[in-house]
Amino acid sequence: MADFKDAKNDEPTKQAEPKQDAELGEGEPVRVNHTARNIIIVLVVVVLVAAGVIFALHRNSSQSGGAAKGSEANPVKIGVVGATDPQWVEFKKEAQDAGIYVDIVDFQDYTSENPALAAGDLDLNEFQHLLYLANYNVSNNQDLQPIGGTAIYPLGLYSNTVKSIDDITEGSTIAIPNDETNQARAIGVLEAAGLVTLKNDWNAFTTPDDIDTSKSKVKVTALKAEQVANSLSDPTIAAGVINNDYVHDAGLDPSDAIYQDDASTEQAHPYINVFVARKADVNNETYLKLVDIFHSDTVTEKLQENSNGTAVSAKDFTAEQLQGYLADIEKDARANA
Repeated sequence: MADFKDAKNDEPTKQAEPKQDAELGEGEPVRVNHTARNIIIVLVVVVLVAAGVIFALHRNSSQSGGAAKGSEANPVKIGVVGATDPQWVEFKKEAQDAGIYVDIVDFQDYTSENPALAAGDLDLNEFQHLLYLANYNVSNNQDLQPIGGTAIYPLGLYSNTVKSIDDITEGSTIAIPNDETNQARAIGVLEAAGLVTLKNDWNAFTTPDDIDTSKSKVKVTALKAEQVANSLSDPTIAAGVINNDYVHDAGLDPSDAIYQDDASTEQAHPYINVFVARKADVNNETYLKLVDIFHSDTVTEKLQENSNGTAVSAKDFTAEQLQGYLADIEKDARANA
């Protein structure tokens, strides 16, 4: 048997020998009661688990600001180009009146917003059409998704010399922008106007090489987008397709266009401007409510004011439709990569 020391005299004392009788065999070990020890172990485990839960909750609370998304302490962050534009000022006010706080984050260019959204620095962005989004997703192996349309801006054909497309003579030269986004769309405008014929069906990646020159009424020359408006003063240029960014700067009015594409057609689908979210958030009720708020009468009025009346509402497209259009455009993008 083990010896234990007496606390008073430090002399070893022997523990009483175990009872040995018929019920207890000789040499059988002592049965020690571990109830108290077990209780202590259980309590320690419970405390450790509780501490872990509290830490996790605290960490999540810190990451989310400790408040619901859309609250004053945790606003919805939306990336745009032109945060002080009147539609965004009104949108922020309307959203807050509806109980949703938003932070309109201004970007100086179009290249940073999708990476910021993908990284979680933004909750939404609104600056791009479906074609731009498709190119970004395909090029960067991302899956950002549209959750609602905002507007479509028709692309117009302008001229200093003729008042109607019927007045454009055979063999005339038409200027179009040469950037990959507007070039294909401009060709679509000319096809719809009956000025060019394509070798195959139009898509958002059509180039001048796809034009059947032998069957087309006009010739096409591709210029930098900012140069197309200036080219109208060139007597060799009968007309030019000018995107909206340069119409006002050129002293033109959208009503001056002798032809423009129809925002309701299938060819216009790649150019629907959209609210974009990460795929995990496509059904977020707060975000979807913000899409509805964007189409309120007051925000729409400010949007028209800022676009000189060129914006055509895209509110009737559902999120599912937009996501389907995006998938089709991405398929074309991969085929043309």
